[in-house]
Amino acid sequence: MIPYLQNYLGGAWQGQSAISATLLDPVTGAALATAGGPATGLADGFEFARSRGAAALQEMSYGQRAAMLGEVNKVLQANRDSYYDISCANSGTTKADSAVDIEGACFTLGYYAKIGAALESGSLLLDGEAAILSKDKLFQSQHVLAPVRGLALFINAFNFPAWGFWEKAAPALLSGVPVVIKPATVTAWLTHRMVADVVASGLLPPGALSLVCGSSAGLLDALGPFDVLSFTGSADTASLIRSHRAVARNSVRANIEADSLNCSILGPDAAPGSAAFELYINELVREMTTKSGQRCTAVRRALVPVACYDAVAEAVSAKLAQVVVGNPRNAEVRMGSLVSREQVESVESGISKLAAEAQVLYSGAGATLVDADPALACCVAPTLLGVRDGEQARLVNEHEVFGPVSTLVGYRDGAHAMALAHRGHGSLVASAFSDDHAWLAKAGVELAGSHGRVHLVSADVGKTQTGHGNVMPASVHGGPGRAGGGEELGGLRALGFYHRRTALQASTATLQHLAPSAVRWNS
Repeated sequence: MIPYLQNYLGGAWQGQSAISATLLDPVTGAALATAGGPATGLADGFEFARSRGAAALQEMSYGQRAAMLGEVNKVLQANRDSYYDISCANSGTTKADSAVDIEGACFTLGYYAKIGAALESGSLLLDGEAAILSKDKLFQSQHVLAPVRGLALFINAFNFPAWGFWEKAAPALLSGVPVVIKPATVTAWLTHRMVADVVASGLLPPGALSLVCGSSAGLLDALGPFDVLSFTGSADTASLIRSHRAVARNSVRANIEADSLNCSILGPDAAPGSAAFELYINELVREMTTKSGQRCTAVRRALVPVACYDAVAEAVSAKLAQVVVGNPRNAEVRMGSLVSREQVESVESGISKLAAEAQVLYSGAGATLVDADPALACCVAPTLLGVRDGEQARLVNEHEVFGPVSTLVGYRDGAHAMALAHRGHGSLVASAFSDDHAWLAKAGVELAGSHGRVHLVSADVGKTQTGHGNVMPASVHGGPGRAGGGEELGGLRALGFYHRRTALQASTATLQHLAPSAVRWNS
């Protein structure tokens, strides 16, 4: 009998309701688990989290909560084999691609356990130095950061059921804020198993962690004015969230990560045969194929000098032709499937849309799948499109195809490359590959205004750079404009979202009494 993914609210697992969704193996089509419809008792469950969960968490110091995260990480690591099995079955990912999600989750959780320990016994964060407000210098203003008086609701995307959960939950729990997780139902099994393992460990106090696996109906209605909301998903859904009464009228703080037409730029100096050229080719192929291109940070627009356009197309196509696609359980397979038939249809439709203005430079369509029935498996082979003259590219700057698809776009010179990059109207990440350090630095400054992260790669860091699409917890993740305008991670900066900044105006003698519980916040 396949498992039913129960909701966990009010410190208890809820019973089974009418089944509204069946999770499928995207390669074999086999039923894996079921989930119910709208959750019952949301209002009571949320209030339990705000009262019991928050109170228990905030009785601890930052250092104690950091130690708690470290113990939770040990639980996840002890159960990682089962997580890999679930990821392969439910997300159709190879072991290497599953690691991006699972090991990324553990690394991020461990990172916040480590840096949170530096806050030691504090229970209040001091933000900056006190400002003098009176001539005698006795009346001052000290800004402090206190945990929000509510809960954090996370509505996550289907592509990262492990990392997408913990990269939000780690800084929230470190802040002393209880969390409610709503994973995308189609891949919710892994999130559910992780929550179940953590709940069984007894490491978190009741109400600190809640889970809704099925329908999202009623979640936003249950939010209060002191709650915070973080969403990762489509721009259309993000628009609905922003217009909901909880956000529009009750000022629930919302962090949004939405569509992103990320670009990667081959520098004007990076001629074929150069180290930068080879690094660029390898990175582009990796970005197209890792998790079958289902990463919000994947390269969608590959900006290259017109003089190198054909050489890049030939080199990338040659490497894509070697990518074995099929059942991720087969050791020969390098790229597994998309997560669902719906995603297959979306990607195929998107390729057709872009092909109206772009040339298909490489298509693996029709290639034999390994250990997978093409009539059942949600596999899509890599596709490389191209627009030689970047000025003629319109759709590639407007429509994201969320799969193993990227488009080469030719540029005339460095200034033209920057102009084309900005036409993505805000992205999570841009990267540039060159051995001209001065040009890279200038490009970084130019790209910063429209990108959340700028990844600059030269030959000297070719082996140590962390990758265009890899989100590291020490760096901020998010982006302006089309990308949603949000910001997550970035070391201790992430704690800012879960705290409220307040100015305490008082005598210096009064402010001195903050010292025993206050710690300086160096974001």
